[in-house]
Amino acid sequence: MDAATAVEEAVAKVSPAVVTVVNHLGGGANGPQASGSGVIISADGSLVTNNHVVEGHQSLEVIFRDGQSVDAALVGADPFADVAVLKISGPVPGVAELGNSDTLNPGATVIAIGSPLGDYKNTVTVGVVSATGRSVSTREGFEMEDLIQTDAAINHGNSGGPLVNLAGQVIGINTLVVRGNGGSSDQAEGLGFAVSSNTVKAVSEQLIATGFVARPYLGIAWGSVTPAVARANGLPVEWGIYVESVSAGSPAARAGLQAGDVVTQLAGTPLDEAHPFVNTLLSHAVGEEVQLTVVRGAQTFNLNVTLGERPREG
Repeated sequence: MDAATAVEEAVAKVSPAVVTVVNHLGGGANGPQASGSGVIISADGSLVTNNHVVEGHQSLEVIFRDGQSVDAALVGADPFADVAVLKISGPVPGVAELGNSDTLNPGATVIAIGSPLGDYKNTVTVGVVSATGRSVSTREGFEMEDLIQTDAAINHGNSGGPLVNLAGQVIGINTLVVRGNGGSSDQAEGLGFAVSSNTVKAVSEQLIATGFVARPYLGIAWGSVTPAVARANGLPVEWGIYVESVSAGSPAARAGLQAGDVVTQLAGTPLDEAHPFVNTLLSHAVGEEVQLTVVRGAQTFNLNVTLGERPREG
């Protein structure tokens, strides 16, 4: 199959599940409104979008690809991951599958689908994964982590729409574009960012279950270890997370975790392709004691750590 055919098939698979999200800010039918995009992730009518798309809403409306409009209710939102879950009633036109963003590599073809400017429903743009594991500071001072960087065109109104791989899986939710600091010599194009699908999955499951996210916290900066990363860096294990730094006074520091360690298991769950770190961490509760399996040089040992709650500054 050539690349063009693969793109067409991926779009055909996901596009029915892509919607426009209209945020009515008040003042009745003719009052102010904002819009973004979203994607349906379950047959019961659950869909994901960005928190910033639904902030300040008085009511929410979802418009399908065919123009049909339905009311939507907010299930829950997490401003730190910029993820929100909405619920609509009745039959849905499509359901999209969430893929595993930890397996993404720079250079992989990706597709953004959404409603730029709120008017051009189900617009498709194509690009590549420029990088993974990016961090971007928001205007509130919060550091959004584990973002996918892409050069696929993302415009106002694309926020909340899916970033899709050639298998027709959602591997990210488009969230923001960086264009530079305003100086004419510093303007940039092709700097779009998406919340990774593994983060979206973990956060959306908590929002659906409880309506909010209490985020367990280790207090580390980390990078994913995959077989390719392990080969390139001579690491002794193929899967896990590499500890880049440990915050002073954090739960990880109190437990004795150090920079350079590789964590291969969390509470007995291997941190591998089927069990991404973010999903595994968020399956545990703030205040819970869990055991980490750690590789440090030639040693493998266990550390017990009591999970804190992620600081909510910003």
